[in-house]
Amino acid sequence: MSHTPEQPGAETAAAPPSTRLAASTRSTLLGAMFLMATSAIGPGFITQTTTFTVQLGAAFAFAIVISILIDIALQLNVWRVIGVSGRRAQELGNLVLPGLGWVMAGFLLIGGLVFNIGNVSGAGLGTDAMLGLDPKIGGGLSALIAIGIFLSKRAGVAVDRIVVLLGLVMIALTTYVAITSGPPVGQALRNVVLPEEVDVLAITTLVGGTIGGYIVYAGAHRLLDSGITGVAHVRDITRGSVTGILITAIMRVVLFLAILGVVSGGAALDPSNQAASAFEAAAGDVGMRVFGIVLWAAAITSVIGASYTTVSFVTSRTGTSDRTRTLLVVAFIGVTTLAFLLIGTAPTTLLVFAGAFNGLLLPIGIAVVLWVATRRTDLLRGYRYPRWLLAIGWAAWLLTLYLAVNSVRPVIDLFS
Repeated sequence: MSHTPEQPGAETAAAPPSTRLAASTRSTLLGAMFLMATSAIGPGFITQTTTFTVQLGAAFAFAIVISILIDIALQLNVWRVIGVSGRRAQELGNLVLPGLGWVMAGFLLIGGLVFNIGNVSGAGLGTDAMLGLDPKIGGGLSALIAIGIFLSKRAGVAVDRIVVLLGLVMIALTTYVAITSGPPVGQALRNVVLPEEVDVLAITTLVGGTIGGYIVYAGAHRLLDSGITGVAHVRDITRGSVTGILITAIMRVVLFLAILGVVSGGAALDPSNQAASAFEAAAGDVGMRVFGIVLWAAAITSVIGASYTTVSFVTSRTGTSDRTRTLLVVAFIGVTTLAFLLIGTAPTTLLVFAGAFNGLLLPIGIAVVLWVATRRTDLLRGYRYPRWLLAIGWAAWLLTLYLAVNSVRPVIDLFS
């Protein structure tokens, strides 16, 4: 998938080349930000946020803020090294240690396949809540929509625009529910500074869910494929990495407030689907339809992000044709959709293994990025990497080791 510039109209044709380039860069950068953000905002994101809000109440606000700071520290480094070097993460891995990049690609492919079954399943559940459609029919139709987007003549532009549109729709609708539920905002703000409870598990779970697996690379790889690389674009790359996390954070905050308002009001949520029942408690039948739209939008954008990024790990920017990449993306969506139609959502055992692969990929990938910035500066085209950025990157990397241990532990438990 490559970025295709807008066809100039009468006014655009009269604009100077620098203006047209700037507009194209802004559009692509916005698309990359939202691709990263909406890849993070999947069905699991909604479930995690709801579960921790019910458990921790207003104290969850502190975990959200800390996780955002950690996410920014890691994304700043990943986007900057990949963007300045002009190389994908697995390519950097192979340059740091021959074969390491293919190990990274293998981990991501396994995790991506399993979790994308969950994304298609989430799209089906979204259409059920939204339209009363059978989840398997809704999931299949949603997958066909995603395939159609990638098969369009201007797939790059289509992806950029759709993830931005659906991202804004999710935020707007969830904000409506948050306002309707009447959350105790003051109490949440107090907990940001003086938390009633600090839950380390909540913080690490949010970090892993926001930038784990393929998500941390989605936006950066999109920028590479759009040609926004090199030292000249450091400012754009930096702005994109931070804004992408902040978009995710906005969605996390408004979803947290929506659920918090319902929980604080004393509503009893259905244990089988707490998020759906919270939306319904806040806004009645309209709330349930809104939940369906939000879940569907979160799921289909995650299908797009997972498919695009996974294929970017097993192909080459220069050695693979656009047609081949498109066919691989279509095949990826097709395989995961067929698996969903045959077995339903991914079995728990597969999810445990996929989580372990994603957990292991995070510290490996971050280490590769930071090693390039620290010891392989020859790959950065003469760019002098900021020491402060390295310092916060290595500090945040220690947390990814903790996440890796936690992701592998369930696999060990399966065989113990």
